[in-house]
This record gives sequence, C-alpha cells and structure tokens, in this order.
Amino acid sequence: MAESNFVDYVKIYCRSGKGGRGSAHMRRAKYVPKGGPDGGDGGRGGNVYLRGNRNYWTLLHLRYERHVFAGHGGNGSKARSTGKDGEDKYIEVPCGTVVYNAETGQYICDVTEHGQEVLLLKGGRGGLGNWNFRTATNQAPRYAQPGEPMQELMVILELKLLADVGLVGFPNAGKSTLLSAVSSARPKIANYPFTTLEPSLGIVSYRDNQSFVMADIPGIIEGASEGKGLGLRFLRHIERNSLLLFMVPGDTDDIRKEYEILLNELARFNPEMLDKHRVLAITKSDLLDEELIQMLSDNLPDVPHVFISSVTGRGIAELKDILWKELNSESNKLQAIMSQERIVHKDKDVNALQQELQAMGEDEELEFVDEDEVEDLEDFEYEEDWDEDEPEK
Repeated sequence: MAESNFVDYVKIYCRSGKGGRGSAHMRRAKYVPKGGPDGGDGGRGGNVYLRGNRNYWTLLHLRYERHVFAGHGGNGSKARSTGKDGEDKYIEVPCGTVVYNAETGQYICDVTEHGQEVLLLKGGRGGLGNWNFRTATNQAPRYAQPGEPMQELMVILELKLLADVGLVGFPNAGKSTLLSAVSSARPKIANYPFTTLEPSLGIVSYRDNQSFVMADIPGIIEGASEGKGLGLRFLRHIERNSLLLFMVPGDTDDIRKEYEILLNELARFNPEMLDKHRVLAITKSDLLDEELIQMLSDNLPDVPHVFISSVTGRGIAELKDILWKELNSESNKLQAIMSQERIVHKDKDVNALQQELQAMGEDEELEFVDEDEVEDLEDFEYEEDWDEDEPEK
C-alpha cells in the first residue's frame, strides 16, 4: 500500500500560531512633555481548520505534508499599533474524514460535507499593550502582556468513503467485475483471492441521466471483524453507505449460510450496519440453468434478490432498478437521516491504534525544527522613542 495512490490513513502534526507580544512603548515627542503609554496590542495567532473538499477522494496529498503550521501573531508597536494576525491554516480533506488524537485515540471531529469547516486548533490571543493598563494612579505603566502560547496536536486522519451502494462479499465473489460492468471504473480483476487491495468507487448511470455511486471494498472473510484478512481495515468504508449489496456466487454450496456469515461480520464490527437496507445479488448465474435458479430461489434470505451475470449482462438492468428503488424509498431516506444524526464515533484503543499505525506505515516519529523556537526575547520594560526633529541631549 506504500506505493498506492489510495491513502485512507495518515498521521500529521498540527500547530496553531502563538499570540504576539504587547508593546510597553512610552511616547516621547517634541512639544509633548508627558506623552504617556502608547504600546499597541499583539496580533492573534493563526488557527488550524479542517475543511471538507469533494474534489479529493483520498488523503494522498497529506502524506507529503506532515507538518501543518499556522502563522504567529505579530508584536504590538508604538502609536497603539496592533500587531498583524497570524495566517490561518486550512487542511483540505475529502468528505467522510474522521479525526482522532494520535496519542490517546480520542475522537475529535468528523467532516462529512463539502465546504464544512471545523476548528481543530485555536491560535493564541495577542498580549495587551501598556496602553490598556493606564489608570489614574498608574499613568505610566512600563509593562505589557506576552501573547498566549500556541497549541500543538498529533492527529490521525481516517477516511470513510461516502457512497450510495457498498458491495459486500467474500473474495472472488465478482464485486470488481460488477463495478467494471456498470460503471467506468477499472478495478483489478483476476482469478485469485484478494485481488482488490484497496477500495474503488464507480458512478453507475441510470435512466433519465440519473446516477448513483457504488463502492467496492476488498473481500471479507469469516473472522474479519477480529482482524483476519483485509476486511477489518476496510470495513469502515461501508459504514456510511446508504445501501449494502451482498454478493454471493451462484456456485456456492449454501447461499443463505454465506450471506449470514457476511451479515454476522458486519454486526460484530458495527451493530448499526444491520439497520441499513440490504439487497442480495447471486453472481455468476450464467453457470446456472433455469431449473436450478428456481430451486435456489426457494431458500434465499428474506431480502430483495436478483440473479446476475456481469459477463453476459444478465440481470444487470433488473439489479439497477432494485438498487434505485431501494435507494429512493422513503424508509431508506428516513433511515439515512436518522443514522447521520445518531452516528457515534468510538474512541480508539491506544494499543490497537499503535498496531494500525504500524500496519499503515504511519508509526514513525514526525521530527521537525521550529524556526521560531530561538528568537530574540524582548523585555517588557520602559522603552523610549525620540522624535527625529528633537535635538540630541
């Protein structure tokens, strides 16, 4: 996966900007014998935001930008001049990105809509200049506030694909073949298990220039919810799918049993998946005759089903009709709204998180050099600024 363009897991270091220092300047000018304090406030530090962008479908661009630094606020100066605010930093992420604390595994936020902005780290406030501390009894304060410090955080960005239909099945069930037959996607197809090593998306055309998005994930095996095979890594990609299309080959010994095994793995991974609408497609039906199809139909689960063949095109049009009907049913729309409102992201176990980072190749330490760490410290004491027209004493 290190050479793949599909990146759904990345660890980055984020840092907001620190606030600028307030100025302790004292005004001294010609013909102004008692100028008094005129130090300005420091500027605020830059914030770090996450922003959803539907033009991205992977986190690949963040793999090469591991350090995200917002700008620091400028220092205040004389004549009550306020320092410049630090530049805000926006991290563009694909819709469906979930953010976790890399050190504790705590869930932070979720970005699901295009243009949605989430404040990840807040910049420090700028310090007040001595102008703000003048009083009747302290008319010449020779001190000012320092700016608030910056915030820093190591985060994990985890992508969960947003699609209308998610394909669920064992390896070699014909998922990639179906996706290539109904869309322009060209996933890898071969006659051996786990040909698909990364999720694929395809746009399926329907009548009257309508369409829906179909997602293909690597095959699931029994025990995938416990970490076996590749299923656990990619099961999260169908958590957000509106409809699940179960695919079982027609030459399977027991179609109902294989369907129940798949359903059980989804339930063990996330019980809320059982609330999604389901459709069953029996693939490779070109190997079956009508008598056998009729016999198999009597022992199928109580869900909408169709016998298809991606090679000959049999049942493909009927499958599209069933998927479109289920996607646009009132119960499915209501279920999608309810699941979106009640979706709860659990915190990750720290040990499991470390294993995931190691599997993804994201466990290396992110070292960086802060160019602003060593700087010329300024005293917040009495400062004078003589007017150029005033003669030297």
